[in-house]
Amino acid sequence: MKPITWFPPMWAFACGAVATGAGVGERWLPVALGILLAGPLLCGTSQAVNDWFDRHVDAINEPDRVIPSGRMPGQWGLFVAIVMSVLSMAVASLLGSLVFIAALVGLALAWAYSAPPFRFKQNGWIGNGVVGLSYETLPWITAAAATLGQTPSALTIMTALLYGLGAHGILTLNDFKSIKGDRQMGVDTLPVLHGARNAARIACLVMATTQAGVILLLALAGLATGAALVGAVLALQMLCMIRFLRDPEGKAVWYSAVGVGLYVSGMMAAAVALGSLPLPSGTGV
Repeated sequence: MKPITWFPPMWAFACGAVATGAGVGERWLPVALGILLAGPLLCGTSQAVNDWFDRHVDAINEPDRVIPSGRMPGQWGLFVAIVMSVLSMAVASLLGSLVFIAALVGLALAWAYSAPPFRFKQNGWIGNGVVGLSYETLPWITAAAATLGQTPSALTIMTALLYGLGAHGILTLNDFKSIKGDRQMGVDTLPVLHGARNAARIACLVMATTQAGVILLLALAGLATGAALVGAVLALQMLCMIRFLRDPEGKAVWYSAVGVGLYVSGMMAAAVALGSLPLPSGTGV
C-alpha cells in the first residue's frame, strides 16, 4: 500500500477525464473521488491482496516486508485486503452505476491476479496483461465515460487500450527484482520464462510498439501536435532502452524511474490532444 504504487491508475483516471475535454475543473469533486478510488482504494486493495497471497514468495525475495517479517501477524493482511475491498465498493457506489461496475471488475481482477484458483500472476504473459489493462485502460475509459455521461469515442477507447497493453512492458520491469524467489516458487514471470535479456527485449518492444500505435492514431485524427509530443517522449525512451538492454537486471529499477516517467508523460500529452476534439453529440455534461 505504498503511495508510489497508486500513481499509475490515478494518472490514467486523470488522463481519461482530461481526454474528454468536458470541463474537468467544473466537475472536480467526482473527478477527485474517482482518482481517490483508482489509487489509494482500488490499487491499494490490489497491493494488499497481492502482499497476502505472495507472503511466501516475499519471505525469499523481500523478507523485511511487513507480512513475512511478522510485523503484521496472523491473518491481518487478509483482513486489510477484505476491508479495503468493501470500502472501495462503498466509494464507487457514490459515483454512479457505471463506475461501480468498473470498480467491481477491477476488484475481481485484483483478487484473481493474486489468489487461487486463478492466480493470473503465475504466468507473466497473462498476469502482466491483466494488471496493465486494470491500471491504465480500465480507469481511463471509466473516467471518460463518467465525465461524458456516455460511452467515449472509439479513438479514446483505442488510445486507452494501447496504453494498457504497453503497460505490460512496465509490469515486466517490476519482475526483475524477484527472479530468484519467483523461480523457486514456480511463478513464471517473463524473466523466469525467457531469461533476463530476452524479457527486457520483450518489455521494450511492447512499450515502443504500442506508443507507435498511439502516434499513428493521433496523426490520423489530425492531432499532429499530440502525435509529435508522444513521438518525442518515445524517442527519449528508446535512448534509455539502449542502456537498460545492456544490463537488464542492474538497470531495471533505473529504467522504471526514467522510462516509465516518460511513458506516462506521453499518456497525458495524448489525453490533452484528444481533449481538443469537439465533444460528441448528446454528451451529458
